[in-house]
Amino acid sequence: MSIKLILYCFLLPLTIWSLESLDLNRFFKKGRVLQAQVFYFILSLAIAYLAVNFCYDVFLSSSLLP
Repeated sequence: MSIKLILYCFLLPLTIWSLESLDLNRFFKKGRVLQAQVFYFILSLAIAYLAVNFCYDVFLSSSLLP
């Protein structure tokens, strides 16, 4: 099993949980619930992608050090 997959399984729910603390509905028009949910999901995927790649790079660079 890939370390990236493990990181995604841990960090994606963490980013979704952390984004729930923000009131993103005030940035969308009334009645645009589906569009707000799609934006919320894409934003959480993007943040998780950045966090996974950062953690993976830190893991690789720390394993190269003596």
